[in-house]
Amino acid sequence: MMDQVPTSVLSDDLCHLGEGPTYDLTTDTAWWFDIREERLFEAQLGRGSIRVHALGRMASALGRIDAERQLIVAEDGLYIRKIADGAMTLLCPLEADNPATRSNDARVHPSGTFWIGTMGRQAEAGAGAIYAFHRGKISTLFPGISIPNSICFSPDGATGYFADTARAVLYAVPLNPATGLPRGEPEVLLRHTGIGGLDGSVCDADGKIWNACWGAGCINVYSPQGERLRSLSVPAKQASCPAFVGPDLSRLVVTSAWQDMDAAARAGDAQAGCTFLLEVSARGRAEPDVKLA
Repeated sequence: MMDQVPTSVLSDDLCHLGEGPTYDLTTDTAWWFDIREERLFEAQLGRGSIRVHALGRMASALGRIDAERQLIVAEDGLYIRKIADGAMTLLCPLEADNPATRSNDARVHPSGTFWIGTMGRQAEAGAGAIYAFHRGKISTLFPGISIPNSICFSPDGATGYFADTARAVLYAVPLNPATGLPRGEPEVLLRHTGIGGLDGSVCDADGKIWNACWGAGCINVYSPQGERLRSLSVPAKQASCPAFVGPDLSRLVVTSAWQDMDAAARAGDAQAGCTFLLEVSARGRAEPDVKLA
């Protein structure tokens, strides 16, 4: 059964590959990316205003550093971006010597450690990895990933989640809550079956995992034990990633994409690439700031 919740279009600027939504509670601002078109969206929800920033490179995620700065995850490294003028300065390279890969899914752990996924530009098998940016240094956590997605963390920071969409598996891994680094091996939490694939995820305040199901036009909600609790309809088949937004973090922003759709497919999925707001009455969580050192 698919739940229908009140849904509106936050942005009808169709994203080739919408991804990486996040929300700054202090400014009531949602941010997300169009990876393929090298764009960053800034939506001030209370004002109803949206700005689009050209980045000059493919980027996929960001973490808030402080009121003035963001850490941008891009195809060739991590950049500090000044919010006021958009100026970007390279902090450290990441796979900059490998033109076959780019960044993908990423999220900040409650400790301030940033988990970052990379993948082949053509989704080549095993070409990507998941890294941790911790105390100013990047280390490899999980190599040989084809399409890294669903990076998110339990509210207490003791469990991390990630998926390899190509394998249709969502993993859970025990973490040191103080550092966001693994203290054990990943274990299979669930195997996705049926239509679509595991894309981006976010955890709510109760530890439930809200996952965008690419190709199925929905958000699936799972318990920490991997049981599917409900499915929420999204008006675009290629839903890509959710994030909690609003002053009480009760709503969900969901990105989508028209990537790899021919003219007929796009005609049959007119809102592919839109960014949506779902009234889900969730108990969301604010995203933590990333720590540079």
